[in-house]
Amino acid sequence: MSDTAWIDAALTAARPQAVGALLRYFRNLDTAEEAFQEACLRALKNWPKNGPPRDPTAWLIFVGRNSAIDGVRRQAKQQPLPPEEHLSDLEDAETAIAEKIDGSDYRDDILRLLFICCHPDLPATQQIPLALRIVSGLSVRQIARAFLVSESAMEQRITRAKSRIGAGEVPFEAPDAIERAERLAAVAAMVYLIFNEGYSAGSGEQQTRFPLCEEAIRLSRLLLRIFPTEPEIMGLAALLLLQNARAGARFDAEGSVILLENQDRSLWNRKMINEGLALIDKAMRHRRPGPYQIQAAIAALHARALHADDTDWAEIDLLYTALERLTPSPIITLNRAVAVAKVRGPAEALALIEPLEERLSGYFHFFGVKGGLLMKIGRTDEAREAFNRAISLANTAAEAAHIRMHLDRLAQD
Repeated sequence: MSDTAWIDAALTAARPQAVGALLRYFRNLDTAEEAFQEACLRALKNWPKNGPPRDPTAWLIFVGRNSAIDGVRRQAKQQPLPPEEHLSDLEDAETAIAEKIDGSDYRDDILRLLFICCHPDLPATQQIPLALRIVSGLSVRQIARAFLVSESAMEQRITRAKSRIGAGEVPFEAPDAIERAERLAAVAAMVYLIFNEGYSAGSGEQQTRFPLCEEAIRLSRLLLRIFPTEPEIMGLAALLLLQNARAGARFDAEGSVILLENQDRSLWNRKMINEGLALIDKAMRHRRPGPYQIQAAIAALHARALHADDTDWAEIDLLYTALERLTPSPIITLNRAVAVAKVRGPAEALALIEPLEERLSGYFHFFGVKGGLLMKIGRTDEAREAFNRAISLANTAAEAAHIRMHLDRLAQD
């Protein structure tokens, strides 16, 4: 990996923990972000020349903290000092106490940051996008894609959330146990979206975005330690583990996508699968099913099938039906259509997804699935049109290459 690629990957991986630690020092979101950005600029200047530090995250926190302190001191010469509650820890007098509190209550600055970003005074439509922007450093475009909205709409949401925080309308006090429980669903959703952002990367982007998957798994394990009897958190951790277990089999040597049914299952990570299966089995014993548990149960059925032909598609269809009842979504219906095609045929699956076209008009996977179903029932012209639409919406080169393979097959028929 080149110096630039390595540094970019290190900065991306360090961002959540570094911003979380800087927020604990300064208790101001903008200050923490600016401090991290300044540290990144200095890293880009110094690391290629002096070599990478032994602990990049600690280096970024140290440099960012000193940079922000210098900025505050320069500002202090020009105006009165801000109130103490807005500028705690500058001389590190409270570090020992803060570390002790964090260790017992949060165990991790990133989780602390997540719970703060998911403050209930912010609308739900702003909480998770803000956390994805601040904690994970995802671009507005990436977040908009995850929420299926336009970039301009997402930019407005994030700007409004930051404005409210900047105006002091959203306190950055650490939530207590009851408040943490109330914010748990939003934090879990955030962790899941972090994972998806890494998992949706193409083969060429895995070096820089794959750490997001590992970070999401680490966060889900931390959540489990705070909420050890919460079955949905068990389900979330199980889901991430079972999906990530397939990482080594998802792309071929040329970087092309390998569909689940064609993957070499000997390349799946059995250790992750065993951990995921144990977690979902434990969660289901609580008899309080939720969306993450159901998705993990679907992933478990795939993981337990030794060969693609052994997959219990009828059970997967039932699980997706249950998931639709709990959280109605065109994406879930689209996923169920794959199971319906296996159980009852492509024509019935196509009838299921056709009403979704207007709502999913900007979604790559919709047109990929639609093209595949049309191809199977011999409507080749319509299949070609759907595949062309899919290519125009592809998010990665690997996705586009996979659709081109179908178009080539249609041209040969």
